[in-house]
Amino acid sequence: MSEPRHDGLPLPDQRLYFLLQRAAHQLRTGVDRRCLAAAGVTTAQLGALFAVHDEPGITQQGLARVLGLRESAVTGLVARLTRAGLVARRPHPREHRAVVLELTGDGTAALAAARPEIERFNAELRELLGEGGFERTAAALHRLAYWEP
Repeated sequence: MSEPRHDGLPLPDQRLYFLLQRAAHQLRTGVDRRCLAAAGVTTAQLGALFAVHDEPGITQQGLARVLGLRESAVTGLVARLTRAGLVARRPHPREHRAVVLELTGDGTAALAAARPEIERFNAELRELLGEGGFERTAAALHRLAYWEP
């Protein structure tokens, strides 16, 4: 419990790392439910689909970099997306051991189905965070996501 403020109310929790972890869990589980219902994919899968869409010709190594994951984790993620028919692997045009990832028609459809839900979710966050709060929070989280302590 935190110390009371001068007006007798408790100060907001100052354990930032704990709050970030709790918020991430809360957001991920809620949005996963919504994305699964709308498009049949989780937020982790959706992040990979967006990366493959946004960077044509991306390799698994490139996807790992974009998502901030180990290559071993991306190998499993890509395998699941491939089995689900959302992503296809093609031979890399210049690197004989590498593969290029491409969205399939079903992958493109999953992105299209998820977009309205993502837009609704962002609108809810904008309302929750207030005027300018969404942009400030996004900027702060971006700095934290790429910070190297």
